[in-house]
Amino acid sequence: MIPLSVLDLVPVREGGGVGEALAEAGRLAAAAEAAGYKRFWVAEHHASPGIAGGAVSVVLAHIGHCTRTIRIGAGGIMLPNHNPFVIAEQFGALDALFPGRVDLGLGRAPGAAPILAQALRKDLGRAAEYFPQDVVELRALFTGDIDLPIQATPGFGANVELWILGSSLFGAQLAARLGLPYAFASHFAPDHLDSALEAYRAQFRPSAAFAQPHAMAAMTVICADTDAEAELLASSQDQAFVRLRSGDPGKLPPPISGYRATLPESAQAMLERLSVARAVGSPETVAAKIGRFVERTRADEIIVSGATHDPAARRRSLELTMQAVAR
Repeated sequence: MIPLSVLDLVPVREGGGVGEALAEAGRLAAAAEAAGYKRFWVAEHHASPGIAGGAVSVVLAHIGHCTRTIRIGAGGIMLPNHNPFVIAEQFGALDALFPGRVDLGLGRAPGAAPILAQALRKDLGRAAEYFPQDVVELRALFTGDIDLPIQATPGFGANVELWILGSSLFGAQLAARLGLPYAFASHFAPDHLDSALEAYRAQFRPSAAFAQPHAMAAMTVICADTDAEAELLASSQDQAFVRLRSGDPGKLPPPISGYRATLPESAQAMLERLSVARAVGSPETVAAKIGRFVERTRADEIIVSGATHDPAARRRSLELTMQAVAR
């Protein structure tokens, strides 16, 4: 069976707050661990009232204390927002707290609107140009494979598994050149999925960390007892995505029956474009869609995303999905 992992944005639902969202993230991670998922990742997003996971390393410390064995990680840290030394310290500390369980996925997008650059006091466009060098420096801070004038403590010698994230050929080619595992954000940007995975595998150079390419692809997965129930639950995420793309992000709304039918054709087409990496339905439907996606992509691992307004429904979705895929 293909390994399954979980990507969580720590959603803040309408009627709830950040404290509740963080508590629910801990419960979700524990449920994922109990169900047999391999990793639980949190993504860096900023300045969104509906996402509480912006301080990724802090959230991961909370997740680590709510679990015992599942790998925990960033999916990811947007490195241009930071400097490699500080990230080495943060994730070195996480590795000291949770030895052998920490992943660090690295992306070069800012994770928010352009105003974030002003808030961070950074030229994010220029910082993104140095992304490959920063990745190499960050790896060296952990491994010592390059002689640096300073040593990160914590950080140096930490057993942190580095990943490159992406939604284009750039990340795929960088991951291949550095011999690192690669995760593709197909759940919200599927257009270049096939070409990126092909480039990654064709150009992969073995490294001390990985002798063979290892590709993970993201899917939106929401599973319930029936197709109709799952589609209703998924309408919360559909609403959130449409609002985000319309420049009006907010908290995760309650589900609406028949929501897609109320949308203009342009919004329907936008959501339909994501269907290539979407498995929403009963256990049988979800298993079949994940199976076809794996057959197409030859992914080594699938990471599932997808928020529900009722946190219990998300936990139930993870359980049903794992059971369905295992069968």
